Order: sequence, then structure tokens, then C-alpha cells
Amino acid sequence: MLGTSLLGRLRRRDPGDAILRRAARLTLVASVVFYGCRYGAGSPVLATYGLFGAIAAGAFAQLPGPAPQRARILVMSLPAVWALIAAGSLLAWNTWAAAGGMLVIGFVVAFAGVGNPRLVGLASAFQLFYILASFPPYQPGTVPERLGGVTLAIVLLAAAEVLLWPDPVPVSYRQRLAEAAGGVAAFLDAAADGLTDPQADPGGRDTRRERAYDLVAAIELGRNPPEWAPSAAGAQDRALRICAAALREVFVEADRLAADTPSEPIPDLAAARLLRACAETTRATGRALSPGGPTVELGDLDAAIGRAEVAYPEGEGDGHDAPDVPRLCRDATALALADQARIFAVGVRVATGSPLDGADTYSGLFEYARHSPWRLYWWQFRAHLAPRSAHLHSSVRLAVALAIARVAAGLLQLTHGFWVLLATLTVLRTSAADTRTALRPAVLGTVAGAVVSGGLMLVVDDPIIYAVVLPITLMLAFGVGRLLGPVWQQALFTLLLTGVFTQLNPEGWKLAEARLVDVLLGVVIGVLAGVAMWPRGASHDLRLNATRYLATSADAVEQTIQAVLGGAPPPDRALGRVRQRMILVDSSYCQYHSERHGPHNRQVNWDAVLSAGHRVVPGAESLLRRNPPGCLAGWPAAATLLRDSAGQLRSAYDDLAAEVAHGHASAPVPAPTGCAGELDRIRPLLSEGDARSVRHLVEVDRWLAGLMDSIARIHPPAGGPAGRGGDS
Repeated sequence: MLGTSLLGRLRRRDPGDAILRRAARLTLVASVVFYGCRYGAGSPVLATYGLFGAIAAGAFAQLPGPAPQRARILVMSLPAVWALIAAGSLLAWNTWAAAGGMLVIGFVVAFAGVGNPRLVGLASAFQLFYILASFPPYQPGTVPERLGGVTLAIVLLAAAEVLLWPDPVPVSYRQRLAEAAGGVAAFLDAAADGLTDPQADPGGRDTRRERAYDLVAAIELGRNPPEWAPSAAGAQDRALRICAAALREVFVEADRLAADTPSEPIPDLAAARLLRACAETTRATGRALSPGGPTVELGDLDAAIGRAEVAYPEGEGDGHDAPDVPRLCRDATALALADQARIFAVGVRVATGSPLDGADTYSGLFEYARHSPWRLYWWQFRAHLAPRSAHLHSSVRLAVALAIARVAAGLLQLTHGFWVLLATLTVLRTSAADTRTALRPAVLGTVAGAVVSGGLMLVVDDPIIYAVVLPITLMLAFGVGRLLGPVWQQALFTLLLTGVFTQLNPEGWKLAEARLVDVLLGVVIGVLAGVAMWPRGASHDLRLNATRYLATSADAVEQTIQAVLGGAPPPDRALGRVRQRMILVDSSYCQYHSERHGPHNRQVNWDAVLSAGHRVVPGAESLLRRNPPGCLAGWPAAATLLRDSAGQLRSAYDDLAAEVAHGHASAPVPAPTGCAGELDRIRPLLSEGDARSVRHLVEVDRWLAGLMDSIARIHPPAGGPAGRGGDS
């Protein structure tokens, strides 16, 4: 009964048996390598590096993608592994040299993740390779054996990933984006039906809206694991980020159109026809994200946009013919939506490797696709070399803690100083709260494991016994222990290590004592580093980055308005600063999701807050493509109204930033605002200007009203319920 209960508990915690399959692969590879090198080749060096190479790559590396992709990443990482082991072996002659190397390599390995999220999954494994090689004995002549053992382990592990019990292919970010495209396309069809036949299936439209909202929310960077999120510096990941932003804008604009449903059917409405064309293109673009999917064709959408432009209503503009404001609103919104749908399609072309033509550059929006990967990586690194980069803080904290641990282990001449750094690496987290949380299981598990293993060594001193049970301890440590919890995992890992080193260098029960002392020292260093260096983790950086991001967004809005009024050049620099701030705030947001949070931090609805900022850049670029700088010059009344609206929006951004800085920002409200209602304040001006100026004024004011609406949704009205908003 006890065994059945334990088995049921393990299955509930690992429903797909992914952890047990991974542990089984690791157990088989590590056992084969260790037995072959230690007892077959008779080389303790080969055995040590083979075993720890398998453990580092199989247990500490967290790699995304299907099994062939993970195997390919492991094999491609071999040159970096060789360099780390060679550097550690050559610097092991002196404690301070090894510690200096740990400081530099520890930072570089951790910080390299800003350029590619896949390197984040390899960071801990890379750290272990250098740590293991940087300890005495100083034997440069053994470097070939060390490299041979690690290479054998990684190659066998890569083969096992593909051939032995491969994991099911997880849902990738591209698949989530494709699903979101399908959901948004269905909502676009429903919105178009609502314009031409308002009474047709309103419940179905609401259902499609809710589904589209959920699917679009699922592509937020913070809702995806770091190794899956498209945060790399390369062109494809940049394109996927642009695709996600464009798809969010398509949904928001469609939501506004759905809220502006006319009271009577309009059978031949240009906005509805354009929405249906956008739905078809968006649906086809989603299919293009699948492996081997067809290339996105934009001819039909471009033709639909051209027809909508021709059908755009124009009044006389001299007072004889009052403009049809609701139709102006709907057509302007549909054209802005179509622009974002086209950006989504072009972004998918870049993400899938299709060539771009001159019409797809969008005034530099996709210009990065023409630059080399190294230049793109450098831009990403430079953006994170900032005082408020959460990733920079984490990298510095880890490197300093590991360097201090290396100095302590060397000065104290600990026999197994490797365990000190391993304990520091295990317990140190990105915030002091998370580090304290990892402290208890690390100490309790190590104490329990040391007591049990010490007792066993007093009773059993024959290394052959420990060789026989090696596969069992491997499976327990990396399979069962991981499922039972951190205390069990640490205890079983301690039992594994003492059993392994008993075969390499028998020391009796003193080995368990050394393990306990080394781990406690490493834990103390990790806790002190976590408390002393940026203890609040990403939550503090996120608040500061978000406030600056909102302030920079407000600046970009004001400069965009000045540009269309002819009082300033295009706001390229202002929009570039928003993009730079966006990189930091998104990085902080992703790290924030991996940390524990108190009630104070949970008072901020970060999805809604960041959405208010993320709408500025794509909206401004779309606006300026259709309303070039100076398009409203010479219309004083319009200039006064737009400057006043921009000033009110600036105040709203400043108020929101102040609330975020103090940890308060309410949840969004559910009801979107109708476009025609938002334009009430400009109705008196619509009969004063010419037809083209009226169109420009409607589109610019509609953009400002949409941004104000996205902020207003974060603040529920007095006595009103807080719910879920249309912005995602």
C-alpha cells in the first residue's frame, strides 16, 4: 500500500513522466560513462569528468524544443565546454587566479543569456564545467582526458535524447502565436458580421472575443518560460516580438470596432469588407508559422486596403456636408487594423526566413533584418548594460558569489571545494526572498543526506557496493528526489556524491562530513550575496523600469503629435528610446514571473500596465505612415485640441507611473469605449477643414483616444467592478 501510494504521488507530480524519462536517460548515460571510464579504462579523471559532464548537461541544463533540437544544442555547445574546462584547468594553479577566472567567466556565461534565451538554459551547466576544472590538483597534462570524458558524456546524452524515450514535443511560442492568429481571425469575422448584421449571433461574437483575448494573452513574454520566449537578439526572435505586438493591436482595434456596432445593418460597409480581408490574411499568416507552411501572400490584403482607401468617406469640408463621424471612425479604425495585420504578415515572413522586398521595410521597422547577427547581438547587449537591468544584476550577483566561494574554498584548503561553489550555485536566487526559500531545503537535505551516507560508510566500506548501487542513486537523485521536493532532492544528491567519490578516492565517513561542511559554507555565501546585492530582485527593477518606460512613452506621444502638427521632425529618436526601455522592462517582467512576490507587488496588474506602454510604438508608426509629419499644419483649432489631448494623456501616463512606483495599479475594466463616442470633442471642428485634413484629424485623435482608453481601463470607476479588459 505504501509503494502504491508513493507511485500515485509521483505520477500526479509528473503526469507525462517527463521527469522520470529524463532521469532514466541521465542514469543510463552516466552509468555507462562512469563504469566504462573508471573500471574499463581505469582512469579516475575520465570517470569524474564523464559523470559530471552527464550530470551538468542532463540535469542542470534546461533546454527548449523537441528532442532533436536539444540534442543539436548539446553537441554545438561542445567547443564552449572545452574552452571552459581548459581555462579552469590552466587557472587552477593559484586560488586568486581561479577566483578571478570565476568572476569573469561567471559573469560572461550568465550575461550571455541576454542575446539568446537558449544560453540561459545552458548557463548553470557551463558554470559547473569551469568550477570542476578550476580546483586542484593542478594537472594541465590531464586536460585531454578531461575533455575526452566530457565529450563522451555529452555525445551519448545527445544521442539518448533522440533515441531513448523522447519527450513529447511541447507547445512552442510559434504554435501559440499561430493559435492566437486563428483566434483573432475568427473574432475579425465576427466583428465584420456585427457591422453588417448587428442582430446576428451576438453571443457568438462574445465567445470569439473571449477566446481571442485568452489566446493573445498567452503570447505575452512573461507568460512563457524564458527558454521559450522570443527574447533573443536574432532577426527571427525580433520578428516574432513584432508579430506579437501587431497581433495585439489587431485584436484591440477589432475590439473597438465590435464595440461600435451600428444600430442598423449596413450591407455594403467598407470597414466590414476590409475586416474580412484582414481575417483571411491573419488566418493564412498563422498557418505559415507551421513547419513547411506556405509563404504569406499580401496581394489580396493590399488590394482590399486600396479599395478601402478609395471608399473612405469624405465630406465637402465647407459646412455644406457634415461628415459621417461614425463611418469615419469605423473606416479609420479598420485601416489602422489592416496596417497592423500587414505588419503581422511581414513579421512572419522574416521569422520564417522569407526574403523581404522594398515595400516590406515599413520605414525601418524591419530594417534590422538586413544586419548581421553579431550587430544585432551587440545592440541587445548594449541595451542591457544599464544600471536598471535585472539581467545585469543577476549576472553580477552570481559571478561575485561564485568568486567569493572559490576564494573561501581555496584559502581554507577544502578537499572538495567544488561542493562549496555547487551549493552557492544551487541556493542563490534572483531575490533575497527566493534565496531564503531555497536555504531550508538545502540545509535540511544536506544534513539528512550526510547523516545517512556517513552511517552507511561506517557499515559498508567496500567501493564495489557503491558501484553496484550507482544507477539506483542516480535515479533516486534526479528522478524521485525531484518529484518528492527540494529536501529529498538535496538529500539524495548528497548520497549520490558521497557514493561516487567513495569509488574515486575512498575516505570513509569523513567524506560525508566534508560534504556537510562544504555545503553549509556555500549556503552561507549564497545567502549573504542574495541579501547584500539587489535583494529585492526583479520586482524593484520592474517598477523603476516601468515608470521610466511610461514616461518615455508619454514623450514619444507628445513628439508624435508635434510632428503631425508640423512643429517637430519625425519622432524617430523618441520611438527608439521607447524600444530601448521596452527591452529592459520586458526582461524585468520575465524575471519577475520566476520570483516569489509579496502582497505589495501583486497589487499591480502588470499585463494591463505594460500593455498601455506597448501600444505606443506600433500605434505611432502606423499613424505616421498614414498621416505624415505636417499633415495638420496650418489648422490652429485642431492644433490646440490635439495638444490639449496630448497633455491630458501625458498627465495620465505620469499618474500611472506614480502609482506603479508605489506598487498600486488596479485591474482593468471590461467594457471598451466606442470610437464615435471618443470623437465627440472634435465634432465642432469637422466642418472647418478640407476633407483630407478631417481624415487626418480623425485618425490622430482616434489614436490618442485609444491610448487614453488603454490607461482608463486600468482604473475601475468608483463603485464599479474590476474585470478583464480588452487590451492584452
